[in-house]
Amino acid sequence: MKFYSFGKATAPVIMLLPGTCCHWKSNLAKVIPLLADTYHVLCVSYDGFDKTEETEFTTMLEETEKIENYIREHFSGHIRAAYGCSLGGSFVGLLTARKKIHIDYGILGSSDLDQASPLAAKLQTGLLLPMIYPVIRDGKMPFRFLDRRVQNMGDYVSTFMEMFGGARPYITKRSCRNQFYSDLITPMPDGIDVKGTEIHIFYALKMGKKYRDRYKQHFVHPILHEQDLQHEELLACYPDKWARLVKSIVGII
Repeated sequence: MKFYSFGKATAPVIMLLPGTCCHWKSNLAKVIPLLADTYHVLCVSYDGFDKTEETEFTTMLEETEKIENYIREHFSGHIRAAYGCSLGGSFVGLLTARKKIHIDYGILGSSDLDQASPLAAKLQTGLLLPMIYPVIRDGKMPFRFLDRRVQNMGDYVSTFMEMFGGARPYITKRSCRNQFYSDLITPMPDGIDVKGTEIHIFYALKMGKKYRDRYKQHFVHPILHEQDLQHEELLACYPDKWARLVKSIVGII
């Protein structure tokens, strides 16, 4: 696992956690400079997804422990905020619930927070991996997936693909499998309520109504920022609006 820092070292820390199988830089490059003028931006690059390391992703909990250890060692166990893109939102929830460190503002970026039994998770991973891994390895969507519905989504799909990270043949299929599977079987506690921590969720309404109930199931007092958008479309397509919203939540000390 690697950590990349931007901005003044003495400024309040905002940790950014990338989404499923994303490259940290392509996922977050558009918003890093929009935050680094005010905050110390800390970007996490998971095991198995950083070109500079020969590692593989193992489990969500092992990665969570590494993040906690880094924050304890470098920031005395306390940061101003953490934003999790998609799967990164699962990390925000776990970091908050475990109480090994303290985050003043936890922000989930339209995370689905899907959970499944080990058997169901194994089946889902087995179905998804043959479709997703070639995209990660080759950096392009196979022609057979470019159906009319996807094409009609316009810039969102192409911009999301850019955010995904391009061709990355160094990523192993095992890292992808472990990340998919582990995210599904790692329990997200219900009723998370930590004193001194606000939970904000960028709720992409086009994902569906069920997610409102899911967010309220896992968090006692989530503050929902509703957007008539697709999953992580705000981050992918409207980085300026995304940064303004994050700054309005986090503020400045």
